[in-house]
Amino acid sequence: MASRAPATTGRLLVSFRKWYYNAAGFNKIGLMRDDTIHGDSDVKEALRRLPEKVYNDRMFRLKRALDLSMKQAVLPKEQRTQYEEDVHYLEPYLKEVIRERKEVEEWSKK
Repeated sequence: MASRAPATTGRLLVSFRKWYYNAAGFNKIGLMRDDTIHGDSDVKEALRRLPEKVYNDRMFRLKRALDLSMKQAVLPKEQRTQYEEDVHYLEPYLKEVIRERKEVEEWSKK
């Protein structure tokens, strides 16, 4: 019985994450989680470093989402971004930018 608890807890956590992902609503207009990150200077630099195709895909999603918002519409369920399909495409670039910025800040202190 004790060995089942972590598996049950893990399934419950995944179920909650899926529920929250869908409740947030951005997937209903075709956005991914990383499309919703606030654009500070670190994010802007990370976006600049994205491969062209990834950047173009992001721009397509943002333009489509804006169009849907203006029409007060959502995508059909089969076209919405699914939890399992959501790729954290910006995260590695953002982590690298933040690491570099902190490194420069440390060097500036010396």
